[in-house]
Amino acid sequence: MKLNEIRDRDGASKARKRVGRGIGSGMGKTGGRGVKGQKSRSGVAINGFEGGQMPIYRRLPKRGFTNIFANDYNVVSVGRIQQAIDAGKLDAGKTIDVAALREAGVVRRAKDGVRILADGELTSAVTLEVAGASRTAAEKVEKAGGSVKRLVEPRERAEA
Repeated sequence: MKLNEIRDRDGASKARKRVGRGIGSGMGKTGGRGVKGQKSRSGVAINGFEGGQMPIYRRLPKRGFTNIFANDYNVVSVGRIQQAIDAGKLDAGKTIDVAALREAGVVRRAKDGVRILADGELTSAVTLEVAGASRTAAEKVEKAGGSVKRLVEPRERAEA
């Protein structure tokens, strides 16, 4: 084999489609765009247009809003923390914070902090330093002999 003999396998590369180059090409006249009208022209994007009918995004009611200031927390259960301690990835003797949870692979990336939820059981006495914890999660940690330091103060519950 010589350098001048090297070529692609048959069918490896396909010739580009030359649109609008005569009737014999099979892609002449309308160039694969169908027939006449606005959509046969270039630079037309009629997204959401329904032929004069009221478009669906105007027919349906709008509900609620998105709070752009809302915090996005990593949610970790007490059962998941116990699992990491049992696997030897977390040290129960040290303070468990966002950095420790990231290092252990419990959370992938720190968002606006970590919030602890009560799913699962906790047997180790741990000191948690997190953005927040549910009331039952904090009770489970304290029942196991640990403590929870909240970096964000919990809001008062509105009595109905």
